Order: sequence, then C-alpha cells, then structure tokens
Amino acid sequence: MPATYILFSEKLNKFYIGATHAEPAERLKKHLTDHDGFTAKAKDWRIVFSHEFSNYSDALALEKKIKSWKSRKRIESFINQIP
Repeated sequence: MPATYILFSEKLNKFYIGATHAEPAERLKKHLTDHDGFTAKAKDWRIVFSHEFSNYSDALALEKKIKSWKSRKRIESFINQIP
C-alpha cells in the first residue's frame, strides 16, 4: 500500500522524507543497504512517521508538502502531534 514516511538518523541528526509504493518497513531495509544517496551516509535510520494512502499520488503529495516546509521544528511538531 502506498505511504509517506519520515526516517530519522541519530548519527546525522537528520530527517529523511519519502513516499513509497511498498510498506515503509520494506523501504527502510533498502535505505539501510549499501547504495548511493543521502541515506547511505548512516545505517541507523528508523521510521518516526508513516501514513498509508489508497493511491501513490496522495502519498507523493504529502511527501512534497512536508518537504516544502523546510523547517525541522515544523516536522518535529507534525510527528509529535500524531497519536
């Protein structure tokens, strides 16, 4: 099922926002493997937020919205208000 997810790395003290057609846990496994790209810089990524959608375009829209905030405090507030 499509989803938007946010990962966090303690080592980098950074968030990573993404959208996927797969389950976020499966996508996390790929982030933790050897590859090029931003998430290759650390191997301690963990899922701090995920939300499933019925279609990928909605998941992608939320990913773009979160990325547009360009504010760590706003992302943290968003994550913390989720029950």
